Amino acid sequence: STRQMSCQGLWCSGTTFITLEDVKVPVEHIIGEENKGFKCIMYNFNQERLGIIVGCVRFSRVCYEDAFKYAHKRKTFGKRLVDHGVIRNKLGHMIRRIEATQSWLNDLVYQCKVMSPKEQRLLLGGPLALLKAQATQTFEFCAREATQIFGGLGYTRTGQGSRVERLYREVRGFAIPGGSEEIMLDLGVRQAMKMYEFTSKM
Repeated sequence: STRQMSCQGLWCSGTTFITLEDVKVPVEHIIGEENKGFKCIMYNFNQERLGIIVGCVRFSRVCYEDAFKYAHKRKTFGKRLVDHGVIRNKLGHMIRRIEATQSWLNDLVYQCKVMSPKEQRLLLGGPLALLKAQATQTFEFCAREATQIFGGLGYTRTGQGSRVERLYREVRGFAIPGGSEEIMLDLGVRQAMKMYEFTSKM
């Protein structure tokens, strides 16, 4: 049986709870070896995480761009928002995080292009896990700061701040799938430990 789940964000994703009762899979329908299904799923994690990272970087930019434009239009105390140092500071922190994440992403995409699938599994799992944590934290930071810049407009689902409001709701939908930030950070360090142990024996 299936039941669609009501989620905080990513409403169009069709996240569904599936219940399997007394299910028997015919031998000819088994993919790979019996009881080795998780290993098959693991082979796709790098690509899944890469897609999540790309989405996070793009949506972080949307938050920045909308906030930057709005800060040029909105006036407080007789000045545009962008003329206040505290707002420029927020924008500066947003863009430095975005550009650092984008640069790391570009580096790993290039490595994916030039490495064999086996090399990617051995060498890129840790860096991609760490970058996923970086990307989702950057997205969350940018969504929050953009909401702060928009003020009340960033809290409403219509008007100038509607994209930022929606993206703030979507953050968890990127941070949790493919491995939570805590799991990603732990995986990245564990992979580095494995590589250290392997290379120190050479």
